[in-house]
Amino acid sequence: MKKIVTVVIVMFLSFTAFAQNKNARASLDVDGVCMMCKKRIEKASLNTKGVKSAIWNVETHELKLIFDERKTNINTIAENIAEVGHDNKKLKATDEAYNSVHPCCKYRDEEIKEEHKK
Repeated sequence: MKKIVTVVIVMFLSFTAFAQNKNARASLDVDGVCMMCKKRIEKASLNTKGVKSAIWNVETHELKLIFDERKTNINTIAENIAEVGHDNKKLKATDEAYNSVHPCCKYRDEEIKEEHKK
């Protein structure tokens, strides 16, 4: 009986270990308006342990990620992006973080958004 229980426990643990994806892919909508924003968003993402790739599209505001689920998750990445001043679908940046971005990157300001569309 002890052998059966031990085998079941070992099997359960091995299945749990395989449940996490080494190369998970996800996307996240992140607010920004320019190439400086792109650099800041991608850098914040890549500085998160476990993130292998981060590419943000200026026009669509979509951040495409490849990361190791054993080391991080989408919520941690979203937190790090918000900490450098960029709102995303998961979190809104604090006013202090938002105010730290360059004046041309003030994506909450409608005038700035219009200037970047030209």
